[in-house]
Amino acid sequence: MELLRLGAIGEERPYVRSTDGTVYDLSSVTADIDGGFLASDGIGRTRAALDAGSLPVASTDGLRVGAPIAKPGAVVCIGLNYAAHAAESGAEPPKNPVVFYKHPNTVVGPHDDVLVPRGSTKTDWEVELAVVIGKTARYLSSDEEALACIAGYAVSNDVSERALQLEVSGGQWSKGKACETFNPLGPVLVPADEVGDPQNLDLKSWVNGEVRQDSNTRDMIFSVAALIRDLSQYMTLDPGDLVNTGTPEGVALSGRFPYLSPGDVVECEIQGLGRQKQALGKA
Repeated sequence: MELLRLGAIGEERPYVRSTDGTVYDLSSVTADIDGGFLASDGIGRTRAALDAGSLPVASTDGLRVGAPIAKPGAVVCIGLNYAAHAAESGAEPPKNPVVFYKHPNTVVGPHDDVLVPRGSTKTDWEVELAVVIGKTARYLSSDEEALACIAGYAVSNDVSERALQLEVSGGQWSKGKACETFNPLGPVLVPADEVGDPQNLDLKSWVNGEVRQDSNTRDMIFSVAALIRDLSQYMTLDPGDLVNTGTPEGVALSGRFPYLSPGDVVECEIQGLGRQKQALGKA
């Protein structure tokens, strides 16, 4: 099944898509898909409602697709987590995960416009596997414990402005990562137990129809489980928090492709998690 939120900005409602493609209204189970829903076994309760046939079929024609998780308390990001991307960035593969933050209000729908910051000439794309936390993660001691804290996965575009990130950053990346609309998410949240091995997912991106990134999560330097376990030593991750796990090679920072401009179109896709598409506009 797939969890999704549909409706105008600020008016999204919860829905679930069954394996046969039917979309059901989830309002009788929860007011929204958020940390509280995940912490209270919302995924299990949704499955039970589907099995019982108690959810009404929804009419979704014309509804905007919102981010599949509402109001994450934190958006924690991992940098340089694919060896080839580290190489194209001119960096050595890190010995420990590189961590930075995006403001939670950067999270927008998967097909919402991305706004190029005023004066920007170095806006870049980054397809990433997003992890949504379902249980409190604190001082985890094993990969198994880490995986048990994950509610599900989604497609994320960690949009970046490289001049702000690297040239005027003061040594920390968040200036170039936290601009408005800089984290399209979705279209759906897929429960972790329905994704299978998170270290064997194809992920791709396109700009104006041309392939830019084409890789697999097996090329991560630090696995999903290792990342969540490591993060839990330095911070407490709460249900509903979002973790972006890094991007593969093929971004504009490499020098092989031009940066984004208003009018461009970016698409990101991960195997089994769907595809998102954004047009670039002006801030």
